[in-house]
Amino acid sequence: MAGQRKPAPDPALELVRQDTRSDWVRLRTLLVLRWLAILGQTVTVVIASFYLGLRVELGLCFLAIGASVISNLIAMSIFPENQRLSDRDAMLTLLFDLAQLSFLLFLTGGLNNPFALLILAPVTISATALTMRSTAILGALAIVLISLLAWFHVPLTLANGDVLQLPDLFIVGFWLAITIGIVFLSAYARRISQESHSMSQALLATQMALAREQKLTDLGGVVAAAAHELGTPLATIKLVSTELAEELEDHPLLAEDARLIREQADRCRDILRSMGRAGKDDLHMRSAPLGAVVREAAEPHAGRGIALDMDFFPGEGAPEGQPIIWRKPEIIHGLRNLVQNAVDFAETRVWIDGTWGDGVIRLVITDDGPGFPPDLLGRLGDPFLRRRSRGADTSRPGYEGMGLGLFIAKTLLERSGAAVAFVNASDPFLIREDVAERGGARVEVTWPHQAIGLLEDEANAPLGENQPIAV
Repeated sequence: MAGQRKPAPDPALELVRQDTRSDWVRLRTLLVLRWLAILGQTVTVVIASFYLGLRVELGLCFLAIGASVISNLIAMSIFPENQRLSDRDAMLTLLFDLAQLSFLLFLTGGLNNPFALLILAPVTISATALTMRSTAILGALAIVLISLLAWFHVPLTLANGDVLQLPDLFIVGFWLAITIGIVFLSAYARRISQESHSMSQALLATQMALAREQKLTDLGGVVAAAAHELGTPLATIKLVSTELAEELEDHPLLAEDARLIREQADRCRDILRSMGRAGKDDLHMRSAPLGAVVREAAEPHAGRGIALDMDFFPGEGAPEGQPIIWRKPEIIHGLRNLVQNAVDFAETRVWIDGTWGDGVIRLVITDDGPGFPPDLLGRLGDPFLRRRSRGADTSRPGYEGMGLGLFIAKTLLERSGAAVAFVNASDPFLIREDVAERGGARVEVTWPHQAIGLLEDEANAPLGENQPIAV
């Protein structure tokens, strides 16, 4: 199928191909957290020294706390309140907090100080907002520092000279707990943050795709309405110019002008017709039969070298006529993505079967390709799958195996009231020769009739005059 035109990349995909974690964190947020840490450190040092009777190096402790105060004041005076930090700057800021806290722990007993647990905070913040590289650097440094603090620190001493020292077994256990906490909490927080961010970006891409489809719908409606409104004047111009050309046979120059007017009227009609069909068919209509909507959705992929077989038939006891459904942009765009996915992986043919009855409208899209990988069936419809969802090796513009296209299709169709299911039409462990003709992937889309179908009186109601588009 060399030389066939492939679909253009989806602009919505560009939004989610990059790691957009940079510039997530506001400087003000970290400064507020640091002020809270300064307040807590100051209160803790004062209580430990003056109320609990511990011998604490007050000068060095307040020097460490003062360094945080000075850094905050400098940052507040230099940068605006809405300053957002790059990944590198945020990592350096958290690294300063990690070093300052480690120095305070060094002055106050190391791992004998229960507040050593706070060393988890900078690493956890990094895991939720920064890149994997920055998180790994901070996590490794935190483990190194906590390991040094286990053996090198200023001991906690009471007023009478007694040293507060935990048994070595407890120190080792505390060190192991903090180390595991650094690894586990950072991995846990990063995983949750990644999934939340991925879903947010995928939903944004879905909204962009739907907004683009809505604009195409509006544009197609304007063009179709213009073609409809101008049809009568153009027909009149053509009729009059034809009569003039016949009556002016004795005046060749005038007759030629009349024929030119007729030709230009035909040209205007063809231009309006082509513009109306460039993106959609008759988009000024709010509803259409099920088959018309499906053909409209599949039309961009009809000329890609894969045969599209469409069949629409009633279920048992259902009326013969196809149901009239709403021509919603989310339905058209969602079905178009499913058809594109089937065409991308089909070998020669794609089947689209529509049926109705028992209060539901069902659409089944099947291809003769390799089918969905069994290990991904349960995850299809989620964005950003890490392997190619169908195992193809061919390069396709706008597709990177992230599952975003299926996610957009599933989200848009579910928004219209549909239930979407991804299955394989045959046993994936069969060899290719033993697979039936329709043995590839199958997508089943089912709507309750009331979700997209029109009632009989609504379907037969006149369209009325064209109305202006609300802006």
